[in-house]
Amino acid sequence: MNGSLDDLDVLCRRLAELAPALDASGSWPSEQLRLCAESGVFRWFLPAEYGGWAWSEKEIVGAYVRIAEACLTTAFVLTQRAGACRHIVESENEPLKRRLLSDLASGRTFATVGISHLTTSRRHFARPVLSALPTEEGYRLEGLSPWVTGADHAETVVLGGTLDDGRQILVALPMGSAGVTVPPAIRLMALSASHTGEIHMAGVELGNEVLIAGPAENILQQGASRARTGGQQTSALALGVTTAAVRFLEQESMARTALRAAAVELRRERDEIELALLAAADGHAVCSNEDLRARANSLVLRSSQAAMAAAKGAGYTAGHPANRWCREALFFLVWSCPQPVLDANLCELANLEG
Repeated sequence: MNGSLDDLDVLCRRLAELAPALDASGSWPSEQLRLCAESGVFRWFLPAEYGGWAWSEKEIVGAYVRIAEACLTTAFVLTQRAGACRHIVESENEPLKRRLLSDLASGRTFATVGISHLTTSRRHFARPVLSALPTEEGYRLEGLSPWVTGADHAETVVLGGTLDDGRQILVALPMGSAGVTVPPAIRLMALSASHTGEIHMAGVELGNEVLIAGPAENILQQGASRARTGGQQTSALALGVTTAAVRFLEQESMARTALRAAAVELRRERDEIELALLAAADGHAVCSNEDLRARANSLVLRSSQAAMAAAKGAGYTAGHPANRWCREALFFLVWSCPQPVLDANLCELANLEG
């Protein structure tokens, strides 16, 4: 394991210091990403031949919890960057990998993903929101990709397009390509600093040299990608926010005995979910990823509200961390939330038996 836990401790302390201002400003976390690059974070996700450290899934999930506790926005941006890198690594396009991955490992460039329309977003539309039309040289892209994090700061976006016959492709879209435009990012309830929004494409011509995979049916369920889907990173980020909220509640309970029972129970549940999450990341799952995600969603909602209750009126003011945790907790109800997970959370919120 390259990199040390001491380095991660230092990074997380600094991210936590910067988090309130980041939430208030909505500015892109350039300083946070610079600190991540200095700490070697971008190398965790890549094999050695491209300058990476090849951390295990268990190590990565544990580190995601720590970073999300310090700053959810930074952790979220990292997941999108890491997702882009993973798809490039798994590609059979060796020249593309050699061209992109070294700079991504060092932090010289930024990549992100635009694939939500292939999984959970806008799937109900009669026609694909982003069409890929075969050409002699490669493909022409028409349409838009919703919910792309950091599109206005990316050199490359791993993008999914759909052919007329329903097959899909993944491409490494150079953001300087003619016909690509990025509207202003959407102002969100939380994580506005992630600069998440749409990418529009009008007649964007791409050659096969940027093709990552496809065409194929259900491209995200092919090959190595299939084994690594399931939302463990999302659960890890929810657990990170939970950890911050529970730690606050524990600190308050030291002087207020009425809070102690709640703090103890939330800590017990948090630790139980962490053990299950790390076991799943290590290939020894004790429950399904969907069950784990539903439990993590439930806990982050309840623990953040417990922190708000403990903070009283101060927690309801702008700038208080409990305010931010409550807003951030709601993010997990909409971020890549599969229907079974949403159903479980809705049953709990409505006090129905699942």
